[in-house]
Amino acid sequence: MDTQNNTAYESLHNTALHAPSASGVYLWRNLEGTVIYVGKAKNLKNRLSSYFSSDRGIKTRLLVSSAASIEYTITANEYEAFLLENNLIKKYSPKYNIQLKDGKTYPALKITNEKFPRVIKIRNAKKDGSLLFGPFPDANALDTFIESLGKIYPLRRCRTFKNRTAPCMYYHIGRCLAPCCGKISEQTYNEFIEEIKTLLERKGGETHDKLVAEMKAAAKNLNFEKAARIRDGLNALKIMQNQNIVEDFESEDRDYIAHASDGELVSFTVLQIRGGKLLARESFQTVTLSDEDEFLCEFASAFYEKNANVPPKIFVEKDENSFFQKFIRQKFDSVQVIEESENLEKKHKAALEMARQNAREDIARRLRERGDFPAMEELQKMLDLPALPRRIEGFDIAHIGGKFPVASLISFLDGNPDKKNYRTFRLRTTDGIIDDFASMKEATARRYTPVANGEREKPDLILIDGGIGQVNAVDEILKSLELSIPICGLAKRDEEIWLPHAKRAICLPKRSDALRLLQRVRDETHRFATSHNQELRTKENTQSVFKKLPHVGEKREKILLQAFGTLDSLANSNEEKIAQILKINEKDAAEILAVCRELNRTQTENLVEKKARIDAEINEKPKSIYESVLAQFLENKTKIAENTKV
Repeated sequence: MDTQNNTAYESLHNTALHAPSASGVYLWRNLEGTVIYVGKAKNLKNRLSSYFSSDRGIKTRLLVSSAASIEYTITANEYEAFLLENNLIKKYSPKYNIQLKDGKTYPALKITNEKFPRVIKIRNAKKDGSLLFGPFPDANALDTFIESLGKIYPLRRCRTFKNRTAPCMYYHIGRCLAPCCGKISEQTYNEFIEEIKTLLERKGGETHDKLVAEMKAAAKNLNFEKAARIRDGLNALKIMQNQNIVEDFESEDRDYIAHASDGELVSFTVLQIRGGKLLARESFQTVTLSDEDEFLCEFASAFYEKNANVPPKIFVEKDENSFFQKFIRQKFDSVQVIEESENLEKKHKAALEMARQNAREDIARRLRERGDFPAMEELQKMLDLPALPRRIEGFDIAHIGGKFPVASLISFLDGNPDKKNYRTFRLRTTDGIIDDFASMKEATARRYTPVANGEREKPDLILIDGGIGQVNAVDEILKSLELSIPICGLAKRDEEIWLPHAKRAICLPKRSDALRLLQRVRDETHRFATSHNQELRTKENTQSVFKKLPHVGEKREKILLQAFGTLDSLANSNEEKIAQILKINEKDAAEILAVCRELNRTQTENLVEKKARIDAEINEKPKSIYESVLAQFLENKTKIAENTKV
């Protein structure tokens, strides 16, 4: 593989690795910009990364070698990805999709425009006044749903309505009320139709409850076949009720516009619905120092100024100053601008959210590609740093009432997360004690002792999630280790920046790139610390002590956990109840209870002893806890230095 091909491969692989873990559709383009493949994914990151695995087939290797770029559009769910993929394949006719897709139209549900309407499945929609719902990628689910409706609602089945003297077979088996013979009024029949419409429009709580009640009644009467039919109908209904913004039967064209910003970077996404289908997702990038309430009007004046394809409706985010509204009214008389609001229809809200999500992803991609050098340069100037802070390491502490204290260390390189250098520390000296200063000292002492010993490189800047107290505590550790590394703290309350032993904080403008970068580092340290603390709590809670009991395996452990929940609750039970729940003899139940009570007693004594020890340590001298740890680290440092000299 030559240098040019190798560079293209690395670029494609990098795009795949940084794709979001969300559902969506992706497009492979060649050097000419032609779409050569369209695919869908439940998880874009996993799917795109699979193209670069070691066990790729010939077809996959050919696709990757022919591609120059990957684009993707995030969707709300896999259902929308199905529909969007189908639309884009029809639009682009990609080279590598020809043998995989037949280009057929997905089916829809139709309530016919007749005196006594039918509910049927169709593939080709016609404008005849009928109600259409869909389309639905899962044709089998649609068939099941229509079949379930037919068993619950006695609607007519005949294609052509004719007045008859005798009803057909469906009447005699209870599947039709024979409107053709006048055995049901039009008003009563239409009540059924209204219920079905309500169900399909996601308002059918009562109808849904009616189905559930009927299913339970059938099961209670041992009519399991009927219960299973209704269950299948309810399962199909879940698919029918997916929010779909990718394709509908509103023929009116419309645009959805949303944006995302990070510092001076702003990205806009425009979703273009044409003929009831999402046919284009366009992203536009800009750099601006304008206020956020001016973004929309600035973009619109540029985007629609020379754009001849302006739809009759444009859906936008909240326009505080109504600048965009005024611009459109002056420029286009017939175009209606509809702002996001609580009263906006669900599908339009979902479309704006989809546009917003794609804009956020575009911002993230831009930051990755450029590196956040403007923010680093501003940070160097504002904090008077000796070098550009390319490597920033951030620390935060997380605990619950002093329990499971952990420290997170995260690393940013060139303004972006460098996750392979993330670390967590399970704190030893403050377990059961709430002391953020001592916790921060232990974490930084453990991190930077190897740096002082020359085993690791030092960062350009350390960011502490906290104020002057935490910063001074870390500064004390670094001085003890004879390390010179710039430190600052970011206090959440007013977003103030604190330097060691400073008398007042540094306050940067809200739109400052430097502040934005520090906030990103701080927020990531907090997320990482909190998630690790939660993992420890979950691990302890899920490691059931019931496994230590005699005659208890995995199955019985789950039964005990569900019945009693805690060891203490089981210890306060009796042999008869345990024997009944586990379906064992009373002798085995008595053994379980005896061991349980002993374990519970030991556990209680240990908790009391631990609390007394912690109280004594706090009353004695809190500083001795971290000082002893630091002394141990310094002793190790001296030994390593002496061995090096030898």
